[in-house]
Amino acid sequence: MSSLLVVAQDNNAVTFEMKLSKPKLGLNERLRVDFVMNRDGDNFNPPDFAGFKVIMGPSQSISSSWINGVRSYSKSYSYTLAPTAKGKFTIKQATIVIDGETYKSLANEIEVTAAVDKPSDQMTADDVADENLHLVAEISKTNPFLNEAITVIYKLYVSPNISVSNYQPLDNPTYNNFWSQDIKVSTLSAQNGTYKGKPYRYVILKRVVLYPQKSGELDIEPLSLDVTVDVPTVRRDFFGGRVYAQTNKTVSAGNRTINVKPLPLANQPANFSGAVGDFDFAVSTSKTSLNATESLQALVEVSGKGNLKLFKLPELELPSALEVYEPEFTEGVRTTLAGMQGKISNNYTIVPSFRGKYPIAPLSFSFFNPVTEKYTTLTSNEIVINVLEGPLSASSSSTEATNSAKQSVVANENQFNFIKLNPNLSSTSITYFFRSTSFYLWLLSPLLLIPLAILFKIKREAIAGDIAGNKIRRANKLARKYLSAAKKQLGNKESFYVALERALHNYLKAKLKIETSEFSKDKITELLIKKQVENSTIEGFIALLKNCEAARYSPFSNVQMQADYEKASEVISLMDKQL
Repeated sequence: MSSLLVVAQDNNAVTFEMKLSKPKLGLNERLRVDFVMNRDGDNFNPPDFAGFKVIMGPSQSISSSWINGVRSYSKSYSYTLAPTAKGKFTIKQATIVIDGETYKSLANEIEVTAAVDKPSDQMTADDVADENLHLVAEISKTNPFLNEAITVIYKLYVSPNISVSNYQPLDNPTYNNFWSQDIKVSTLSAQNGTYKGKPYRYVILKRVVLYPQKSGELDIEPLSLDVTVDVPTVRRDFFGGRVYAQTNKTVSAGNRTINVKPLPLANQPANFSGAVGDFDFAVSTSKTSLNATESLQALVEVSGKGNLKLFKLPELELPSALEVYEPEFTEGVRTTLAGMQGKISNNYTIVPSFRGKYPIAPLSFSFFNPVTEKYTTLTSNEIVINVLEGPLSASSSSTEATNSAKQSVVANENQFNFIKLNPNLSSTSITYFFRSTSFYLWLLSPLLLIPLAILFKIKREAIAGDIAGNKIRRANKLARKYLSAAKKQLGNKESFYVALERALHNYLKAKLKIETSEFSKDKITELLIKKQVENSTIEGFIALLKNCEAARYSPFSNVQMQADYEKASEVISLMDKQL
């Protein structure tokens, strides 16, 4: 804390100021007061220091240097004071004459409290660092609903009394029972703030968005740092500069407990699949009129803000006369400090085979809004697909035949004129099936099929006996199935690694019947070891997951993406054989 008098606005301005070692001290502590000027002066006149006793002083120190042809000069008068009573005291102005002019420092107020357990002059550098360095985890909400986003921001608070020269993370939280997403801190910039009512400087070290996957009390593990701290001492060097002591301190954000509320069961829709947030829902088709064997696209889309990556989209229900392919999943989601926002969709390819009109029934999507604490159900409109040209289905043909059979015949006045009296009939020969050529061919056909059946059986047994080959074929087919979405995104880094990560997690869901969102990489490793999967395969699988995470923040080339895709195919094939 200081007071300063400036008498000019140029680089040659004269300054004369009072500097205090602290604005508040205990009755058994000491106060250092420095009167500092940037030019030499005479007739220095100190204040009377009412409420204090002078222990040492005045002592003089002078510092002078030349930097780039510019002279830097400093002279100070220093006092060490001991308070004589509790209360608030004012150290009045000091005066000095510089170049024939009299300059005065500004007065300062000091608060003296009751005696402290450990006076500052007896505190070590570690003691000072403990009092002036704090790592805090600020949590946006401590009682969220299940699958509601919360934000954790880690701030390092540093008092103006010390300085930090370096820090190193010791232990990063794993966030068990949470889905987590780090929000990258691009630059470490210090900001002014307060901690427990006192002025501090702080820097944001880490930001993370969490979605609790389990109700009840969940612990957030602490973040720990090893910090190198420079602590000023009461000693001065030859030039009057303060001597600093360096120490290393371990600081921790401490354990934090989150009380997660379960989603209410009352009024919960039957089709609720775990969506929590505020969403819009739509079902649309690329066209509603087409010919048979042509294709159309049907899009089922959810957009908005919430746990978009943590629930399943409702499945489209179509008439059996429409051929539908496996949907292509698309995800356009970004995660900020406010949580996930964007959209997800399933794109179905539909091909009608027959002429007619086919309704797509309305589809419903339900979600829980944590703001209103209510469930909302959104329902799409019915869509009718009109197939204009093409063959009739068997059911349609029989219906038309029945309708035509039911048409009445209108008779006229000559209703028997259609009977011919002379039909001119001719005789025809009757051919019997028994003992005909066709009869003997059908009789002998089973004998002809027996050799073909034997050859077919031998072939099937050979294929079935090729156990290793069958495993490889099944594993490769499974890998292609799960990695098809990732292959389509090769060249697009973010979309590729999002699809690759989803493929890896979906594979574990399908094979192990687990929700991988509840597991960290350590938990997944432990589970695969129990399933007797080889260590090299597990390491390859975990390395791919790490690459998916690292790709969000690091540049990855097309060559790297191709290599990761081939590695994923190999790992899934190997793991499927071992499981």
